[in-house]
Amino acid sequence: MIIRPQYMNALKTYRDVPLVKILAGIRRCGKSTILDMLRDDLQKSGIAADHILCMRYTSEDFDDGMTDKEMYSSIKNQMVDDGRYYLLLDEVQEIDGWEKAVNSLLENANTDIYVTGSNSKLMSSEISTYLTGRYISIPVYTLSFSEYLDFKQNDSRSPKELLNEYLRFGGFPIVALGHFDERSAYQIVEGIYNSVITNDITRRHNIMNFDLFNRVVKYIVENVGKTFSANAIAKFLKSEGRSLSVEAVYNYLNWLEKAFVIYRCQRYDLQGKFVLKTQEKFYLADASLKYCIMGFNPKSIASMLENIVYFELLRRGYEVYIGKNETKEIDFVAVRRDERIYVQVCRRLPEESDREVANLLEIKDHYPKYVVTLDELAAGNINGVKIVHLADFLLSDTY
Repeated sequence: MIIRPQYMNALKTYRDVPLVKILAGIRRCGKSTILDMLRDDLQKSGIAADHILCMRYTSEDFDDGMTDKEMYSSIKNQMVDDGRYYLLLDEVQEIDGWEKAVNSLLENANTDIYVTGSNSKLMSSEISTYLTGRYISIPVYTLSFSEYLDFKQNDSRSPKELLNEYLRFGGFPIVALGHFDERSAYQIVEGIYNSVITNDITRRHNIMNFDLFNRVVKYIVENVGKTFSANAIAKFLKSEGRSLSVEAVYNYLNWLEKAFVIYRCQRYDLQGKFVLKTQEKFYLADASLKYCIMGFNPKSIASMLENIVYFELLRRGYEVYIGKNETKEIDFVAVRRDERIYVQVCRRLPEESDREVANLLEIKDHYPKYVVTLDELAAGNINGVKIVHLADFLLSDTY
């Protein structure tokens, strides 16, 4: 088992803190394995194995459903003494009212509780009043490039060679652990995607017109890294002779977001210093989701570079926005407490450098500014703007 230090460190920080630790992310991004890592770490730190209760709540295991009371009782019955118990509860979203059971266990038993899940029932916007103020959310993403290298530690290829594979195959752990050709890798990711769509979206929300839903998904995938609105999607479908209301498009976008398939990136007006409500961008939970749906095309790499940089910034704890500076766009404005960085992403220099650097130089403050590129020869500093290769940016300890 390959340790993922970022998540283990976060879990250690909150160990024995009276909060429910919620690990949430797309299916197969590694949440269950992180719980396995946590179990092993607890045992190494001296916690008795019979005081670590691991429960997995998959729909296959509970075809007839389980109530929150049954969930509570099944766990409480395993707690046979007054000692502290560590509860590792996997895929709790399958239990209606799971938060009631978890809240009761937090209040009425000597417990430290960790849960995972892969849909909206684990998002702060949908967690009911039972857990308000009593949980910490730890988002789980597919592998970063640094983690990908850890998974490939016995591979003789250079980091730059492995970066090319990472760009094409993405960061789902099951793919990184194997030695797959492109076709096989995308078949695995397609299986993950279909599982998410079936279990977390179409079945949950009773989508009847699956073909129309898939066309909306394809539009989003084709337009990763571009600003668009629900209204634009509805107009596009109308041009194809299909009819879908703007409200239905909003629903589709929300459901995809709540299943952690897409992530919404809002625009931020650098002049007025406020978040704009229109023309957002959406990024995919993993680049491979695009390729399993549409096939790999080297020409599409440019938009997926943005995708990769966006998630790297999220992993590092930044709030990420698209920057609007009058008529100019900055790919990313990343904010973390009192820190801020600006990032432009482009595939090649120097033909794109003048525009990218000029947009950054128009921002009149002293926060760090970067142009991230795949250009092998690009590195340096232009009037304070740092030109960085993508691999170096992804592997940097600090920005």
